[in-house]
Amino acid sequence: MDNAAGHPGHPINDVRAADRSVNERTYMIKFSDLKLHPKVLKAIEDTGYETPTPIQAGAIPAALEGRDVLGIAQTGTGKTASFTLPMITQLARGRAKARMPRSLVLAPTRELAAQVAENFDTYAKHVKLTKALLIGGVSFKEQDQLIDKGVDVLIATPGRLLDHFERGKLLLSDVKVMVVDEADRMLDMGFIPDIERIFGLVPFTRQTLFFSATMAPEIERITNTFLSNPEKIEVARQATASETIEQGVVMFRASRKDRQASEKRKVLRAMIDGEGDACTNAIIFCNRKVDVDILAKSLAKYGYDAAPIHGDLEQSQRTRTLDGFRSGALRFLVASDVAARGLDIPAVSHVFNFDVPSHAEDYVHRIGRTGRAGRAGKAMMICVPSDERNLEDIERLVAKPIPRLDPPVPSAPAPDEEEVAADKPKRTRSRRRKSDVPAEAPVEAARPAPEPPQEDAPPRDRSRRRGGRGGRDESVVGMGDHMPTFIEKSFEERLAS
Repeated sequence: MDNAAGHPGHPINDVRAADRSVNERTYMIKFSDLKLHPKVLKAIEDTGYETPTPIQAGAIPAALEGRDVLGIAQTGTGKTASFTLPMITQLARGRAKARMPRSLVLAPTRELAAQVAENFDTYAKHVKLTKALLIGGVSFKEQDQLIDKGVDVLIATPGRLLDHFERGKLLLSDVKVMVVDEADRMLDMGFIPDIERIFGLVPFTRQTLFFSATMAPEIERITNTFLSNPEKIEVARQATASETIEQGVVMFRASRKDRQASEKRKVLRAMIDGEGDACTNAIIFCNRKVDVDILAKSLAKYGYDAAPIHGDLEQSQRTRTLDGFRSGALRFLVASDVAARGLDIPAVSHVFNFDVPSHAEDYVHRIGRTGRAGRAGKAMMICVPSDERNLEDIERLVAKPIPRLDPPVPSAPAPDEEEVAADKPKRTRSRRRKSDVPAEAPVEAARPAPEPPQEDAPPRDRSRRRGGRGGRDESVVGMGDHMPTFIEKSFEERLAS
């Protein structure tokens, strides 16, 4: 190329405006044009990549210049490498001090933090950098030992980071580069106060790389407060789905309200069966954690290779489940929105929304798990009448109607009583019907005829248990230990006559 990156005349470096729309330009460049560290370029070459994605082509040069970056891009566009590659290049020189990390990456979930750590391992394998991963589900002792040695890169969820800081095990005064990944997810999970506090703990002179799929008003307020003249790179219209994803929705109405969940599961199984071999694997999203567990158990019962993942499970179990899904050992991952963003599972053929998301933006993030890196994908959803308003919000957000699909023809048997009971446990009362009493046992034979009352006998206490009156056995078949007075009187009059 006549004009390499970093020299005047290159299309990237000639743009100095605060906003830069990558949608309007195609940068025909390679990673070798981006002035990355030679050892980083070697690691990229080892992975087989040559050409950066639009978000990488826009963010990496600005980050290498030391500028703050505001990246807006949908999931699956390569945002993680947009900050890991320039960070490794900048950190290749220098050494970390004990308890004082040189860079900080904040992620909303454990899974996303672990994925960022994997990216650093991949791209920094030829550079001597140390890192620590601070997430829940791992003992403080192991994490403290890593921090005490000094780390170049600290990757953490906000809550666990503040736990270490409050215990006096961590100092953030030497952070030179701070990254906030999936900022809109941070907002959804209530982490914004923690993020603002962490910004107050790191040096004012730090470089900030801020990435989000959408720009909610609260996110915009934070960027205006904590970022200094950022380079804004937007690679897609906010909250849009990839054009490579085929979308569809089944409008479903249950035969009875109390059978809605079980019949929805039946519809889902029919949808999976209808895709046949084209459905090599799939992520199935539910709105509630309890429904994740029920659905995963139901699918496994009907012979589908499925396992659940949500925030209430132990970290070790979540890791095993994700590893199994990535390797192909597990075909169906039933998930809550904890898995909707940031997870790099490139070859997901299908996404099924068992529930319509309550927030329209979550729909885009969910279906973004398929159709990644230019691959074709398919996203299908089940909508019940109570979810139709949420469906309208989604269609308004993506600015087009989602095609309606014909209800699939179930091939599996109808849900059995055990599945229905899983949805709504019912209290049952055992009652003996008249037909249950043998004809050979008339009521008259149930107890002996009463003795004639004695004049000197005290009045009978009808509130006492019937088995303890003067040694008489007055139990009545089918009536339990007690019998109402008016029924007893009618029997006595009948027997006396």
